[in-house]
Amino acid sequence: MKIAVGCDHGGFELKEVIKEYLSEELHIQYEDFGTYNKVRCDYPDYAFLVSHAVSTKKCDLGIMIDGAGIGSAMMANKVPGVLAACANEIYTAENSRHHNGANVLTLGSMVIGPGVAKEIVKTFLTTKFEGERNMQRINSVLEIEKRLNNRG
Repeated sequence: MKIAVGCDHGGFELKEVIKEYLSEELHIQYEDFGTYNKVRCDYPDYAFLVSHAVSTKKCDLGIMIDGAGIGSAMMANKVPGVLAACANEIYTAENSRHHNGANVLTLGSMVIGPGVAKEIVKTFLTTKFEGERNMQRINSVLEIEKRLNNRG
């Protein structure tokens, strides 16, 4: 499994914690799409890079961190094939994967601390999509996305 990770300036410190957690404790490979410092920047740029890596199958799942997690989820969901969920507690992380097949997790660095973030990440990465029961709903979402993107 390979994870795309990214952040804006507000999520930089938490991203560094999550990268270490992925490699040292979970033994999961990741690719860092930036930002690489705390210089002010715009979350859409990095949320797009993370989401595009997932959409094109360069990475299996994505994790994007900004101040609240909301803006990055909004941006990520604009990328075809991405099902992003903002989860600032464990239940939402589990539900987003198990029932909704989320492939990008967004976190709010001003909402949660490193300990909770690690538990959310672990839950998101280890929860499997239950499949058939909810597949019709997900296919409906993806079909609407496809129709809207083909409007020209």
